[in-house]
Amino acid sequence: MGLPLRSTPVRLLDDRDLPAVRQLLARDPVTDVFVASRVEACGLDPWRLGAEVWGHIVDGRIAALCYSGANLWPVGAGPASVRLFAERARRAGRRCSSIVGEAGSVAELWRHLEPAWGPAREVRAEQPLLVIDGPPLIAPDRLVRLVRPDELDVLLPASVAMFTEEIGVSPVGADGGTLYRARVAEFIGQRRSFARIEDGRVLFKAEIGAVAGGVCQVQGVWVDPSMRGRGLGAAGTASVVALAQSMYAPVVSLYVNDFNLPARRAYARVGFDRVGTFASVLF
Repeated sequence: MGLPLRSTPVRLLDDRDLPAVRQLLARDPVTDVFVASRVEACGLDPWRLGAEVWGHIVDGRIAALCYSGANLWPVGAGPASVRLFAERARRAGRRCSSIVGEAGSVAELWRHLEPAWGPAREVRAEQPLLVIDGPPLIAPDRLVRLVRPDELDVLLPASVAMFTEEIGVSPVGADGGTLYRARVAEFIGQRRSFARIEDGRVLFKAEIGAVAGGVCQVQGVWVDPSMRGRGLGAAGTASVVALAQSMYAPVVSLYVNDFNLPARRAYARVGFDRVGTFASVLF
């Protein structure tokens, strides 16, 4: 049994907490770039953020955070913080589609939540967190470029295929894919969507999913299945790294499933080094 919510030192944070939250997020800018990017873009007001950020308060200071939105994402959370965040999440009921973050915190959070929220659709316990902070080690694919707004309908099928392959479910849900289409369009509008497109066909694609604290994070890397094994993924990723470093941040990160050996080999060729481990619990 967890502690009653009223007695737990966890509270909903708001914009008055921004200086302390930014300071905490700056401790590990690579691991926490997703949450940091959301906070930098929207602040801590739940209506603007589309999520809540909870703080574990110790001696009047914020010791750890938990982002609670489409993802449940602990930040700087040791066992005590995780237990309290799990209690709050359990009482609120599951609203997220995944739990993501540093592997130890995610595993501990899921240990507390599984009796109430389980079973998960899938648990990915080891996802290497990779970083590159210098130029790519291989030549970039010069045909990889920013996707134009008028190419949304060209990019969308590749994005749906990537999401379905990576997550295991289609993003085209009850709304017919309206929300996902808007998300893909948003990346294009933000100049964060890159692809190699030939004759109206996407051969390679990737996005910059987060930018904060001198770090940007690549996501959604995908190569047309008929073109795999030809080095397109490595060269395309090298292009995204070079473009991201010139446009957004000097440090580029991503995380990858441990079982995706071709992708891991490609990222190693580009020059990524492992700096940590993420985990994901998918519902």
